[in-house]
Amino acid sequence: MKIEQQYWTADGGWQKETAESLDGNASLLMVFGASRLLGDPERLDEIRARFPGAHVLGCSTSGEICGTRVRDNSLVVTAVRFERTELKLAHTVIAEAAESLEAGKRLAQALAQQQLVHVLVLSDGLLVNGSELARGLRENLSADVAVTGGLAGDGTDFQQTLVCADTAPCEGVVAALGFYGEHFKVGYGSLGGWDSFGPERLITRSKGNVLYELDGHSALELYKKYLGENNAGPAEALRFPLALRSGGKDSVGEGYGLVRSVASISEEDQSMTFFGDMPEGGYARLMKANFDRLIDGAADAASASYEMLGSVEPDLALLVSCVGRKLVLKQRIEEEVEGVREVMGKNTVLAGFYSYGEICPHGAITKCELHNQTMTITTFSER
Repeated sequence: MKIEQQYWTADGGWQKETAESLDGNASLLMVFGASRLLGDPERLDEIRARFPGAHVLGCSTSGEICGTRVRDNSLVVTAVRFERTELKLAHTVIAEAAESLEAGKRLAQALAQQQLVHVLVLSDGLLVNGSELARGLRENLSADVAVTGGLAGDGTDFQQTLVCADTAPCEGVVAALGFYGEHFKVGYGSLGGWDSFGPERLITRSKGNVLYELDGHSALELYKKYLGENNAGPAEALRFPLALRSGGKDSVGEGYGLVRSVASISEEDQSMTFFGDMPEGGYARLMKANFDRLIDGAADAASASYEMLGSVEPDLALLVSCVGRKLVLKQRIEEEVEGVREVMGKNTVLAGFYSYGEICPHGAITKCELHNQTMTITTFSER
């Protein structure tokens, strides 16, 4: 595996991050950038002209990771040439969250199963129900194939997210990239670092990823109590995610915890829409940031993905971290990326983005699950 990485900013134009050059011969281009840059045809035309014939997979972000730098309003291109790995890129389009389960099913069925090792997914971040997308994928893929990736971001605007999959970047796109062959090796890890506080509350009224009531009372009013009447929008609510504990005996992975972040609120029906399901009968508890634990969580996720590769220094690490972590850590945000570098070693190329949700197995329980407020890391190597 050979890798060339470069980035574009308005002030500096195109600049190289890595010394290696692929001389235009790449198998895959991973492109992450601000919505307005990713949607600029001129920038993408420049990328495609430099690497003709390569698959192009990317999404809009809430911040771009290139090496140990975290930037806003940049475009990062990581070009990869695989020597002994085959790729297949599929995509589908959804118009609303109710189509998420079927989208996952369509993508899984579009990927040939023989010799499939891993699936990388990038999804629209606003129209999708990430839990249902993950379920559609895992129910239609072989049990030994894991899925990682994330939901596209749009800074803290929550207006438009874009995904490209050998196409012009568009809203509503969900893309899946399959990696094939015995020489391809992958590792992954996903950890948070948030602290729970306050009482555990029963989810008494919800529908899919829309939450109405906790303990029989308005969930939105509860958030307003902690955040204040004028600070209960999605960006502010990201600082107070919910920890979930399943309560139904028929639930997958009963008793394990996931974290959910707010995607939008509705004053009209007093509801809160989350990026993943909020099942009735489950339990939720508010969470708040612990700065040191957030940074340690990123390093621990790196260690988990590193160990899955047999503690061999990976060629590439894809970092997908939640926008909520970025809002909380602020000027300390690069510390979580630097922690990953310390684990991976100096030769591993680091690329990634800040997202509206992360997709990764949850330990040994499921092969694909939506997470929020985590640092999720996927490591890649060819042997």
